Order: sequence, then C-alpha cells, then structure tokens
Amino acid sequence: MTDVELSEREFGLFRDFIYHYAGVKLHDGKSALVSSRLHKRVRHYNLSSYSDYYQLIAGKDPDAVEQQLAIDLLTTNETYFYREPKHFDFLQSLAMTHTGSMRVWSAASSTGEEAYSIAMLLAVHKRINWEVVGTDISQTVLTQARRGVYPIQASDQIPQALLKKYCLKGVGNAAGTLRIDADVRQHVSFQHANLKSPQNGLGQFDVAFLRNVMIYFDQGTKQQVLNNVVSQVKKGGYLFIGHAESLNGLQHQLTLVQPAVYQVC
Repeated sequence: MTDVELSEREFGLFRDFIYHYAGVKLHDGKSALVSSRLHKRVRHYNLSSYSDYYQLIAGKDPDAVEQQLAIDLLTTNETYFYREPKHFDFLQSLAMTHTGSMRVWSAASSTGEEAYSIAMLLAVHKRINWEVVGTDISQTVLTQARRGVYPIQASDQIPQALLKKYCLKGVGNAAGTLRIDADVRQHVSFQHANLKSPQNGLGQFDVAFLRNVMIYFDQGTKQQVLNNVVSQVKKGGYLFIGHAESLNGLQHQLTLVQPAVYQVC
C-alpha cells in the first residue's frame, strides 16, 4: 500500500478516542505524533486510511486487543530512575522513622523505573515490611516493567551504593543491560489501571507517587484522577506530584509539606 496521511478530521477522531479512554488531552500540534505512532498499525492491516483504523479500534464492534495497543501507543511513557531526587530524599526520611509495614503506589509507573527506584530505597531499611505497587494504563509498558531489565545507560541516576547492591550487570547475550535484583523485584508488583476509574481493589497506601501525568489532563480529568488516587492513601499518608505540576484550582483535603509533596488530612 502507499503511505497514507492523517487528516485534520482523523486527528480529531483519535484525539477524542484517547481522551475518552485515558483522559489524555492531545493538543492541535500533536498530529504528527499520532500519525507516527499509529502508522505501522495502519500498514499492518493494509488499510487505506487512518479512518479505517479508527473504525477497527472504536467502531461498532471494536477489536479489544488492537484498541489496547492503540492506547499503549498514544499514551506517553517517558520515565527514568531517581527522577526528581528530592522526592526520594523525603521518602528516605519517612522510611527512617516509619514502623511496621509501608505500601507505596507508583500510580503511573510506565516501564517501572520509578517503582524500582522506590523499591531499592526501601530495601535498605530491613526493619520495614514494604511493598511497591506500580500501575499503568499501557499493558505494553507493564510487561516491560515486570521483567526489570533496562539498558545499562539507564543506571546513570541510580546512587552507586544501590546500583552495586540491587542491580545485576548483564553478561553474554545480556551484555549492555542491567537487571533489578530478584530480592527487590519480589516486593514489587505491576497491575493495569486507568486512573480515571476508582482503584478500590488496590488497597490503602502510605505513599502515592502521581508524578508527571496530570500535565496531560484537563482540569476535570485532573480532579477525577486526584480524587481516585487520594482515596487510596491513608490519612496522614503522602502524595507526591511532579515539580512541573500544580493542584491549583482543584478541590482536595491535602496539606503542602514541601514543593510537590502533600499530606492527606
């Protein structure tokens, strides 16, 4: 087939699609992004237009597997180890004084770097029974996260002491990669979740990381997601958001503790 182009009308269809399913607001300048991410799927089915692909994922009888794949392709998954390190300094101070068990939620975990960063930090504190739960709307990134294998270059931000203790350097066919230690991975689980929906089945958490995801939502979806996440955090627990994000204009029962860190009242 010859290459097809994404029309303005078709871009509007996919913009509405991803907003409906994931709450992600694609701005007008994102047409090239949508085209590039879906191009291979249009070619895969030998379709003559992006409209035909839209019917496949959102028509009367949508293909559920392909629909999930389209959601995976259209959601942003950028992340890296120890992103925004001041949050980890704060988590470290909590872990040093915490007693009993600690559950931490990485609410938009993507490929798992955030969840494993949390896990390596908590693993040092042997007196704490801890658990990290990572969730994401993309099944593709969750599969990668469960493997716990990353390019060796991804280790640049990991503190050296934790890198040596909890990361295994690949050899042979795995050269150029690192793998998170099994003792750490056994305390980390990953589940599929759409933050637009209540997540009562996850249980309660002491800390929730909701970082660098709300910037993609409009105000109404931000409020919806914030409510769903905060409802799973214990009273007195903490919510971390990205330093580039704000809760301005949103209703909540949270107290600002330090930049981008809130306590549930």
